Amino acid sequence: MDARRRSSNSSLWVFGYGSLCWHPGFEFDHAVTGFIRGYARKFWQGNITHRGVAGKPGRVATLVEEKEGVVWGRAFQLSGEAAIPYLNNRECVLGGYLTAITTFYPRPAEDDGHTMEPFAALVYIATPSNCHWLGDAPLSEIATQIVSSSGASGHNVEYLLRLASFIREFIPEAEDNHLFTLEFMVRTRIKENNMCIKSLMGEDVSPPKSPEREIVADEIQPIREDSFEFTSRVPPKKLRCLNI
Repeated sequence: MDARRRSSNSSLWVFGYGSLCWHPGFEFDHAVTGFIRGYARKFWQGNITHRGVAGKPGRVATLVEEKEGVVWGRAFQLSGEAAIPYLNNRECVLGGYLTAITTFYPRPAEDDGHTMEPFAALVYIATPSNCHWLGDAPLSEIATQIVSSSGASGHNVEYLLRLASFIREFIPEAEDNHLFTLEFMVRTRIKENNMCIKSLMGEDVSPPKSPEREIVADEIQPIREDSFEFTSRVPPKKLRCLNI
């Protein structure tokens, strides 16, 4: 039994089922994929800090109690003392989430066949009691809201698609009809409206600088002639044939 298995019951773990899966934002010692029981992942929580703005909130994931529900995600073994204050600000103060303790079931290891024992994990859950709660709605309406919302951390589309991509790539056996149906609807709307998927995902879509602009920039900020950068830019001399 390795150190990770021995320390799972004595360490503080956090279960991520939304943006924490692909963007934890804090230091951790280990990360393990797996699931929790008794909940379903739903895009019922509003967000005006990261993926929306006041008056036009985005939709992000929360957990809703469901007797036979299973939610796959990623558990993090926290490292250092900065993670909890960071998470409390990100999830509770700004996001409107509450904390709870649940049992995390690690996914069977593929390398050595050994599986970690289930252990307790901290989880952040948004409930109808918080001011950002949006609740249930037809999936078509939720998809439309996601396509039309963005905030300080980026577009709401990025949040949804990166989460769906993470689950599909790292936990292909996971079933999540709510998540994947929303993904399909959002991708359909993006295509129908000729929206730029790279821009929505926060990728740089600005055109490359033209050679003329680079020359102008060099003229404004001359390069020293004794520098390597200058000598590397000097074009090689060409020999001309002379008729004698």
